[in-house]
Amino acid sequence: MPAAARLLVVEDEAKLAANLKRGLGEAGFAVDLAPSAEAARQSLARNGYDLMLLDLRLPGQDGIEFLAELRAAGAVLPVLILTARDSTDELVRGLDTGGDDYLTKPFAFNELLARVRALLRRRRAAGQAVLEAGDIAIDTARRAATRSGRALDLSPKELMVLEFLVRHAGLAVTRDMIGEAVWGADYNALSNIVEVFINRLRQKIELVNQPPSQPPLIVTVRGAGYMLRVELPANDGKAKGLN
Repeated sequence: MPAAARLLVVEDEAKLAANLKRGLGEAGFAVDLAPSAEAARQSLARNGYDLMLLDLRLPGQDGIEFLAELRAAGAVLPVLILTARDSTDELVRGLDTGGDDYLTKPFAFNELLARVRALLRRRRAAGQAVLEAGDIAIDTARRAATRSGRALDLSPKELMVLEFLVRHAGLAVTRDMIGEAVWGADYNALSNIVEVFINRLRQKIELVNQPPSQPPLIVTVRGAGYMLRVELPANDGKAKGLN
């Protein structure tokens, strides 16, 4: 398991959250904590995560509503649901809303660790094939991208920027997150290189026959960065992405 895998634990029970952070940290993961849906939303806007552990019973917006919001926006981040043992109906709603797996409290840490590793293996396996977000598809083996079946003429760096946005579809990512993921140690936070490449991508991926009223696929999120919108077909019975 890669030591760099980054997890977000959304849990309002302080003692449990601290224990999870310590245990997962000792297992080689980078772990951030969020005590509420709002705090989790802010963390997701700032950082890229490989997996989220989500308690369904949160103060303010509950976990199910928060998960539904993320999935409606097209977020593909794997989610491991944490729930009380006596909440079967709640658990079913959580899985139907978009949870990938679950654990009932109290649970053995070894079981949680095994489920975390299994979900991360699935994510990596999916990452080795074709990435999809809305009508964007990236063949990671051939290093080629299409939109609505139309081949996109992208440079290697443009493709890397698009791939990062696709992997975080529906979530706001900062310019520094993009810069560090694509240019690594060569990235200069004072340069405008990310903006330049975002503008190039916008020119290359927008559809020729797109209605003027249609917002761009890559939107600027004020105070956060950028987000790849994910629109689902209106007749597929699912919620549409953010506008």
